[in-house]
Amino acid sequence: MPRKNGKIISLVSERLLIRDLDQHNLDFIHALHLIPEVQHYATMEFPGSLTASIGYLNNYIEQQSATPRKEYGFCISLADQTPIGLIGLSNCSGKFKNAELWFKLAPEYWGKGYTVEAALVLLEFGFTQLSLHRIEAGVATENTASIRVLEKIGMKREGLRRKILPIRGEWKDNYHYALLEEEFLSNEQRFTTST
Repeated sequence: MPRKNGKIISLVSERLLIRDLDQHNLDFIHALHLIPEVQHYATMEFPGSLTASIGYLNNYIEQQSATPRKEYGFCISLADQTPIGLIGLSNCSGKFKNAELWFKLAPEYWGKGYTVEAALVLLEFGFTQLSLHRIEAGVATENTASIRVLEKIGMKREGLRRKILPIRGEWKDNYHYALLEEEFLSNEQRFTTST
């Protein structure tokens, strides 16, 4: 359930706090983007400089006061406030009422259902609070872990986009996934109990 303190958005689930990024997240963001396993399928070249991390973070902080807001970047934390990952909705479109879901988690927290749990919270936020009609996600065809997450949260594979992702100097294929508002709302109970 979302709580708003001014312009800061906080979302909670059974085990997680998902909160708008702020300056306190800089060290975590910088460290997370230096982990090769986390960046393995990333299209964004992250040179590893603190300046790049500051720019990345500032983009999301600036969006918190934008009208309309097109980017939502959140820190995923455990109940004890330990940060474990990042998640967000990008390219939010008022006209088409859609957005793109993305996520990344520190490897020591993989395989514990945290990404599914956080993604379900973001879907609920997108459909019920932002009134989105459609939430999409793209994933490299080799990224089986992220594909499993997208399918567990009810997203449907809509197609293959050939050689669209520039990853480490190569063009990679991408599966395109999406979930419609009515699909999520009609199956919300099933989704929220299947993490």
